[in-house]
Amino acid sequence: MQNPVTAVRRFNRFYTSAIGVLDRGYLGTPYNVAEGRVLYEIATGDGATPKAIGEIVGLDAGYLSRIVAKLERDGLVARARSDIDGRSIRLSLTPAGAKMFAGFNLRSAALVEDLIDGLSATERARLVASVETVEALLGPRDAPARSIVLRAPAPGDMGWVTERHAVTYGREYDWGPGIEALTARICADFLEAEDQARQRCWIAERDGQRLGCVFLVMESEVVGRLRLLLLEPQARGTGLGRRLVDECIGFARAAGYREIVLWTHKVLTAARHIYAATGFVLEETWTHDDFGHPEASETWRLKL
Repeated sequence: MQNPVTAVRRFNRFYTSAIGVLDRGYLGTPYNVAEGRVLYEIATGDGATPKAIGEIVGLDAGYLSRIVAKLERDGLVARARSDIDGRSIRLSLTPAGAKMFAGFNLRSAALVEDLIDGLSATERARLVASVETVEALLGPRDAPARSIVLRAPAPGDMGWVTERHAVTYGREYDWGPGIEALTARICADFLEAEDQARQRCWIAERDGQRLGCVFLVMESEVVGRLRLLLLEPQARGTGLGRRLVDECIGFARAAGYREIVLWTHKVLTAARHIYAATGFVLEETWTHDDFGHPEASETWRLKL
């Protein structure tokens, strides 16, 4: 693996060049990137204080004060005493500042549109997932997590489930086309099942981005089968896997199943940990090579 410090530095050089950070005037304005960022926070902060802005952008208090003073001199920013706390200063845009910011914001959006122009829908989804992963890994550890919702499947979701299983397991475990064929059959069986009331699929989503899935299907009148539990890399470690399994268990009980059975593999350690933690018991182990090379396969069962 490439040295992560080298990789991040290379990306920094690429991206700062791509968005014009090194230009004397950012986005065709007489202001640099730091000044533009402060202008953005004032515009979107609804009367934010200098202290709050400093905490968001991470600028030295002295440097931030000089930026605000410059924006005031240019007639873009006004300050006023807080109605709640007379010791606190609130910053807002003047009409000239609002006009300036509107153009600045449009040029910023257009720059990014130019960057991603030509990317397919799939490539754009990959880009969003990658950006979210960077934010999650390098952002503040105590940053509030955006909510992940679980919803019923919509048109196109089964294609996504099939694709993500093939891509994820191919990349992470070198599994061959057998996993894609199997996943496609499971998805087709789910869509064509006669007893729709006794099966469910949950798609995990955040801000319109799919992050995971799981299925509970009918094995027999008294046994349900948990299938196709999958999380995207940026959703791992959030508790989503446990949440999806808990949904399956709750539904199985409500549907009248007495047991849940599942098939997994020894290499899928995170999933196995969830199954053990929710009461599943390892029942059988065998080896197969359906995905291109020998894998230790397992059956787990939960009595409801």
